[in-house]
Amino acid sequence: MVPTLKIGRHEVPFPLIQGGMGVRVSGASLAGHVARCGGIGLVASAGIGLGSRFFEGNNYFVAEPLAMKEEIRKAYEIAPDGVIGVNCMVAASDYDVLVRSACEAGAKLIVSGAGLPLNLPGLTEDFPEVALVPIVSSVKAAELICRKWQRGFNRLPDAIVVEDPETAGGHLGARPEDIGAGTYDQMATVRGVKRMLTEKFALDIPVITAGGIWDRSDLLQALEAGADGVQMGTRFVTTEECDASPAFKQAYIDCRPEDIGLIMSPAGLPGRALKANVPALEERERRLGTSCPMGCLRKCSYQASRERFCIISALDRAQRGDTETGLVFCGSNAWRASRIETVQEIFNDLFALQSEEVVNQ
Repeated sequence: MVPTLKIGRHEVPFPLIQGGMGVRVSGASLAGHVARCGGIGLVASAGIGLGSRFFEGNNYFVAEPLAMKEEIRKAYEIAPDGVIGVNCMVAASDYDVLVRSACEAGAKLIVSGAGLPLNLPGLTEDFPEVALVPIVSSVKAAELICRKWQRGFNRLPDAIVVEDPETAGGHLGARPEDIGAGTYDQMATVRGVKRMLTEKFALDIPVITAGGIWDRSDLLQALEAGADGVQMGTRFVTTEECDASPAFKQAYIDCRPEDIGLIMSPAGLPGRALKANVPALEERERRLGTSCPMGCLRKCSYQASRERFCIISALDRAQRGDTETGLVFCGSNAWRASRIETVQEIFNDLFALQSEEVVNQ
């Protein structure tokens, strides 16, 4: 019997958070069905307005909060009593607006990474029931966030996600030269964060491991090694309920371990993705010579000097099915996907027959 997971005021039967995946890879459908099965479902805020009925081509920052609110509403239609949250990237230009919009729409937690969310408690002070969950990759980053929050807002995190840069997908919170060096010990970092929280802040909150979790064996190993739960993104991509296109899902099914690697994002962060098509999308940007279409990031080499590519457009194209010139973010385990399954089947695999009982209640 695995433990339940309580974050702030919100408790779910299973210790699982579904990772936030943009652009619109984890939208209302995936988040809603994960919540319905007894986990925590996350809508990814990055580029949420693209592909929505609110986007008219030149109103990105208007469409974003409107689409966010609609996506959360749709997720709750699937799981009225579930725990739905939002993953918000600190690096996004409209980070503040998206955090507040998520709270206004009824998100029960904000998971925040791609930068240190040092002002998150200030943005959510009118919503004390919303749990705040920073993503870190080191004990040092976790302690810095705690000290800043305590000093500035008299608030501490409700949980912390520790991301493994060696296995996680998408943007990674580590220097490129440190990834693959063989020096990072994920579970030692999880235990170190737990120890730091206890010794320096007298705080007992869940510490969640993220990256590299695929099956029940991975889950149980993480729990036995000290994690209070897991965050999983990659395996949920190849589900019927995932919001991405069939072509995006097929790219996971078709890929091999050697197809997965690190890229440097225009955001100034390394990221893990299917790497073969990156030259094609860079060539596309050079050929078209387009200017920055959105201004979606606070810091972006493409916006500043046309270096690399427009990442939000590349992610959007891939999500819609253009996996030739689109960017397909993924975790190191993407090659293990062999078929399209359902969210319920994943819960059955991870938690034996317990999940069927939750859904049938």
